[in-house]
Amino acid sequence: MAIFLFLLLVALVLGLIGAVADGLLYLLLIGILIFAADIAFFAVRSSRRSHHRPLR
Repeated sequence: MAIFLFLLLVALVLGLIGAVADGLLYLLLIGILIFAADIAFFAVRSSRRSHHRPLR
């Protein structure tokens, strides 16, 4: 969970810097890519966890 939150924070900071600073649009794109990868990582991790532990 800590990795998820850290990558979310990094994506947010890069996105803000890329959106505000002139000529740093690539930082915004990198932030968006990190955010998408973070969401995919979290989805895979949570789905993998739910299949291995049956509900009681």
